[in-house]
Amino acid sequence: MKVVAFNGSARKGGNTAILLGYVLRELEAEGIETELVELTGARIHGCLACRECSANKDRRCAQTKDEGNVFIEKMASADGILLGSPTYVTDVSPEIKALIDRACMVSGANGGIFRRKVGAGVVAVRRAGAIHAFDTLNHFFLITEMIIPGSTYWNIGIGREIGDVERDEEGIRTMKVLGRNMAWLLKQTAQ
Repeated sequence: MKVVAFNGSARKGGNTAILLGYVLRELEAEGIETELVELTGARIHGCLACRECSANKDRRCAQTKDEGNVFIEKMASADGILLGSPTYVTDVSPEIKALIDRACMVSGANGGIFRRKVGAGVVAVRRAGAIHAFDTLNHFFLITEMIIPGSTYWNIGIGREIGDVERDEEGIRTMKVLGRNMAWLLKQTAQ
């Protein structure tokens, strides 16, 4: 069983990665393999709405000059997907948005390649706008027919400078419970 996590922050190892790390450690403690993919510096462009993925039906995006297909393949081969994003103008980062738009199109064009996988979003925020970003991530999971585990609160951690989220006790507790609930759900759906 494997979960792949994507850190959509421009700051490698920043607050979003720290929050994802709490979830990943809980998954690992339950014997689930994990991988963290940092989108920092990755080349991924937005969907062109060319619909070639619908014509080709090869589980790939027609765009080949960036890393989009590498990321989509990682998502397709995993049992669970974590998407992490900082809050940018009350929404997700451009990198995560490009990834979910393209992955969504490829999934739909190929009969729902993410159907019944387990997916969860994690959001880092300085002050406000995190709920909208969290909704964006959840909309991706829902439209691709994924199953979303819950936690004790929304999967949000508060902090501005790198490491500030470490002082958000409720946010950390939320991430740990999310990791345990995600592990439980993965084990249930594997039966």
